[in-house]
Amino acid sequence: MNWHDLSISPDGTHHLTVEGVPAFAERFDAVLKFHPPGLAAVQRGDKAWHVRSDGLAAYERRFVRTFGYYQHLAAVVASDGWHHITVAGNDAYLERYAWCGNFQEGRCSVRAHNGAYHHICTDGSAAYAERWRYVGDYRDGIAVVQAADGRSTHIDRDGKLIHGRWFVDLDVFHKGFARARDEGGWTHIDLRGRPIYSRRFASLEPFYNGHARVERADGALEVIDEAGEAVIELCPPRRSEFAALSADMVGYWKTQTIGAAVGLGVIEELPATEEEVANRRDLHHDGARRLLRALGELGLALNKAGQWRLTPRGSFLRCDHPLSLADAALEYAGPLSSAWTRLPDALRRNSAWTAPDVFGEVARDEGRHIGHHRMLRSYARHDYAEVCRAFDLRGDERVIDAGGGLGALGRFLLDAYPRAQVTVLERPEVVALAEATYPRLQWRSADLFEAWGINADVVLLSRVLHDWDDAAACRILARARAALPPGGRVYVIEMLMSEGGVAGALCDLHLLTVTGGRERSEDDFSRLLAATGFRLDGVRTVAALPSVVVGVAS
Repeated sequence: MNWHDLSISPDGTHHLTVEGVPAFAERFDAVLKFHPPGLAAVQRGDKAWHVRSDGLAAYERRFVRTFGYYQHLAAVVASDGWHHITVAGNDAYLERYAWCGNFQEGRCSVRAHNGAYHHICTDGSAAYAERWRYVGDYRDGIAVVQAADGRSTHIDRDGKLIHGRWFVDLDVFHKGFARARDEGGWTHIDLRGRPIYSRRFASLEPFYNGHARVERADGALEVIDEAGEAVIELCPPRRSEFAALSADMVGYWKTQTIGAAVGLGVIEELPATEEEVANRRDLHHDGARRLLRALGELGLALNKAGQWRLTPRGSFLRCDHPLSLADAALEYAGPLSSAWTRLPDALRRNSAWTAPDVFGEVARDEGRHIGHHRMLRSYARHDYAEVCRAFDLRGDERVIDAGGGLGALGRFLLDAYPRAQVTVLERPEVVALAEATYPRLQWRSADLFEAWGINADVVLLSRVLHDWDDAAACRILARARAALPPGGRVYVIEMLMSEGGVAGALCDLHLLTVTGGRERSEDDFSRLLAATGFRLDGVRTVAALPSVVVGVAS
């Protein structure tokens, strides 16, 4: 009897021949299909093993659970853990795991009892030293791995990075291309990790003879070619693009509603009834009701039995929240919104527009000065908690946090490296506001464009360069280079514009209107670093919006 011809019975208890006749008399609780060299996994009660095509046991041992043979090794669950066995039922190696996959191309994914994943070889040895948050199967010598920050990349059989680019989600390569998801959505990438077209999609399939089926953000289904161009539309959009565009055009409704709720003190009054809010904040009763209903539509407040309460999302607008966005709400609804009205002038070729001196304006307005820097601190606390994972420091370096605001990143750095010496360089008014708040940090008043008067082993530039055009950014990087010895490092912490994509383009326009600055791509930073005495040493991603661009002083 040829085991290739056997199939699983409809009730899953035995196998059938091509004629539909039972291949053997034995019946089990469950069976799996036959795999080379002609063995199938079976289960009866709390015991599992493998049988031959005649239904007889292939060996004497019994396990808690068994799976199919791949490359003549099968994953099994024993009382002491997961591992693989040979065709004869013997252990393929001594190690035990919390989970095992199946061997493909001489490699198998396993999860250790500490939760870390890696690949093993057929003799049970580790294929490489690195450990990952997750790993997938190999195809054509390449596998997907996920780092602790949630980002994914490709490795070869020896664990080496194929292209060194990281994505929100990722698939293996199929006919030269892999499905990859970045901040803008799903795309296809080549073996260099580069998107092969600029469009992004809600979902997509691998290419099949040069075409791939995709779903657009509007719900429409279409087939694209390898240039990302639509070949045919399979299903029209599920949403009205007219309505979607209209909603985008009135986005300022949300900004101004949130700003009004914070500015009028309504947020701080909740929980409260509409009448209580109106009386305490000197509002029309009708006005209080309409504003609270708008907060409800935005998911920021909820009415229960006549009393309005903040939702978890709305609680970020409280002034006493450690990640308070109350100051941000006032900035975006006020001065920053005003700056956006000058966007057309900023884009015109023959315009008299000049970049506003936002930092000078903030410094001259004492009330705004405090709130503005509290806003920046909230964003730093939220976005920088994981950034220090990307710093491969010894731990005793002298570190300059240039333009470090109220010291949020510096605090995270000292928590990760207690022996480091961290000096925050900032404008005098910021130093006066912050220096008494955290004694472990050192503070120094400085103009980032002038000589810093201090040397270090490492310079941090966290969301500093994006506030300036290329010429000004180079002046700051030149000051950083002057403060470092050869081999010293600069860590540039920024949101990276994707190559060929559009993610971050609105933030780029925001920087143009508010500071005259810009968001940049990895290639942009490589160029700026090379022009100021550094060489790009890679980009490190973490589970946060910004990435870390590493430059080494030449």
